[in-house]
Parts: sequence; structure tokens; C-alpha cells
Amino acid sequence: MTRFHRLPLVSALSAAAVLLAACGTTTDLSENKAPVETRPTADANANANATPQSKVATVELSARDAAAAAAAKARTVYFDFDSYVAKDEYKPVIDANAKFLTLDKSVRLTAEGHTDERGGREYNLALGQKRAEAVVKALQVMGAAAGQVEPVSFGKERPADPGHDEAAWSKNRRVELKDK
Repeated sequence: MTRFHRLPLVSALSAAAVLLAACGTTTDLSENKAPVETRPTADANANANATPQSKVATVELSARDAAAAAAAKARTVYFDFDSYVAKDEYKPVIDANAKFLTLDKSVRLTAEGHTDERGGREYNLALGQKRAEAVVKALQVMGAAAGQVEPVSFGKERPADPGHDEAAWSKNRRVELKDK
């Protein structure tokens, strides 16, 4: 190793030694012996009328944007077996979507009714239609316009879960609100 190659190594070692020596200081930092200087402001009223220095603009969501965000989170309503009465736990989904529809009358949705695989084709198509119409009626009661949501039934033709047990069937008994 030449003399020039050892120079960075020596510099690094001496810098490390200085840092370690500084860490071993016995200065008591708990006592605040330095005097603190307080200065009065130039004009106390000037600060009250001053404009903020931040260049970040505040963003406030409009009622429509807030309702749209809430409605976008949940658009599925589930039902009990052989029923077209929406479960109570899904009333907030209907409320959020109704609020969004009342704030923006140009929005159009479809309410797609689905059933599980049990029962005949015709029966399930009729049950899916009743489920979709029940959700549409609930949305209208909450303020949605008559033509904003169209009920459609798919019966058992489009399962959310292809399984053949109660867990799968409970996921298939639903109405999905979709953009038109």
C-alpha cells in the first residue's frame, strides 16, 4: 500500500476518534443556564391581520364529492334467503348512494339483482327483480329521482362466489349498484 492510499484511511480513523471523544463529554444538559431573550413583536395587531405564509391551498370537499366518496366505497346490498327485504346492516349503503343521487341528478345507476343457485331459473329471475326494485324504491324514498336507477335481474346467472355452500350463497344474494 502506498503512502497516498493510506491517507483516506488515516483521515477516517482520526475523524472517528474525534467523534468518539465528543460523545464522552460530561456536560450536564439538564440545567438550562443560558439566558433566554424574549422580544416583543413590532405590532401586535399586525400579526392578527397577516396573511398566512404557506402557499398550500386548503381543499374542502363539496357535499357532492363527499357523498360520491361514501357511495363509491359500498355499492352492494345483501339479502336473506328467499327474501327481498334489505338487511338492516346495509341501510347505510342505501343512504350513502341516495345522498349521492340527490346531490347530482345527472348520475344514472343500474340496480342488478342476484340470487343464489337454489330454485328454478324463472323464480330466481323474479326474486332478483324484486330485490333490485326494493333497492330502487328505498333510494327513491331517500330522494333519488324516478329515472336515476334502473332495476335489472340476473337471477342466479352471475354468482359472486361459485361455491355450493351457505357462505357462497350468502354472497350471491345481493343487489349491486353500478354506473350506467
